[in-house]
Amino acid sequence: MILRPEKIDDLAPDKLQAIMKRSMEDISSIYEETRRIVEDVRDNGDDVSLKHYKKHKEDISRADLEVTREEIEEAYRQVDSKVVDCLKEASENIIKFHKAQLEREMWSIEVTDGVLAGRITRAMDIVGCYIPGGRAVYPSSILMTVLPARVAGVEEVVAVTPPGKGMVANPVTLVAADVAKCDRIFKVGGPWGIASLAYGTETMPKVDKIVGPGNKYVTAAKMVVYGQVNIDSPAGPSEALILADETGDTELIVVDFLSQAEHDPDSAAVLVTTSEKLAEDVCNGINREFESLPRKEIFESSLKKHSYVLIARDMEQAIDFTNEYAAEHLQVLTRDPFITLNKIKHAGSIFLGPYAPVPVGDYASGTNHVLPTGQCARMFSGLSVDDFIKKPTFQYLSKEGLSGLKDVVVTLAEAEGLPMHAKAVKARFK
Repeated sequence: MILRPEKIDDLAPDKLQAIMKRSMEDISSIYEETRRIVEDVRDNGDDVSLKHYKKHKEDISRADLEVTREEIEEAYRQVDSKVVDCLKEASENIIKFHKAQLEREMWSIEVTDGVLAGRITRAMDIVGCYIPGGRAVYPSSILMTVLPARVAGVEEVVAVTPPGKGMVANPVTLVAADVAKCDRIFKVGGPWGIASLAYGTETMPKVDKIVGPGNKYVTAAKMVVYGQVNIDSPAGPSEALILADETGDTELIVVDFLSQAEHDPDSAAVLVTTSEKLAEDVCNGINREFESLPRKEIFESSLKKHSYVLIARDMEQAIDFTNEYAAEHLQVLTRDPFITLNKIKHAGSIFLGPYAPVPVGDYASGTNHVLPTGQCARMFSGLSVDDFIKKPTFQYLSKEGLSGLKDVVVTLAEAEGLPMHAKAVKARFK
């Protein structure tokens, strides 16, 4: 039996801790190795990537690192036109949703008489988007990273993605990048791609921020370069929690649970429900379906390592568990999901009702699928327009306004042992 229901009240503390920890990315064992690669790229530029990718092309040159227009046109010839149309339709929804996130470009208030203070919004100059290309290809990640940057007003958006044999990038990835109007695409993955974006090379530009999901080597590289550039939240294996009461549909929950488990051997899927019958029925359904699943080794690993069906004594306990778990994806399948939503504090993206499965957010509803994992939803949000803008503050003071604050500033500056700070204010009233 792959899964059996367990009561939250019966979980030992170490078991509960393991559920909460799930597949949080541990980069400690590879951090030093990754740091050495990053520093090598910092010091030696493209030559490091060229040496690494000789495995794909013996006579590799710098020209092979950047995707050409001809490669993109060839990619369009290889990709089904229906896929292209769907990428365009998804793009429209993503753009529409992210445009709604834009704030006023400038606002100000009069703090006190003669003191005007405010804030302006400015986009970053150049950002880099990491697009995975290992076990699975994710053209949707191109849309989710490039389009919000475009909406925010970033001047130049570049992408990196791991190449395959012959230094050829996946054609669907190239088409998605073109649909999203990515300025430049580089065939450099892993720590080599992250380091090249962070420091700049002979071929690749230095960016202000790097976003996008990747494996643990990508995560480690992003942590190494953080401070040199900005990054989004650390990303680990995908995870989803389903919160359901007795109204939950067993068949839908089974397929939703398994759709999460197929991501990766370290993916996590959890059902928390107040209904013992629903929990039993879901486990029976999952165990039945398991026998006929493709890619069974991935499902078996995910289901046995990090997936659980849990029974809560009441909805209050179920919601408390949900908030502590802080899932990347949260499905709410309760009698009134909007009432439940009011009690949710921590989640990356929330899917309400039986007709909002997680895959719709992965591809086409407009919300972003680059989301915090491993309880990081307690302090990070999913990728948005906000990730690509800065918000400098400004102030304008009349002489009367400065006069009103003169004693406060002088007193505090002198108390902190900064006499020139005090003098900078007093000098204006000689």
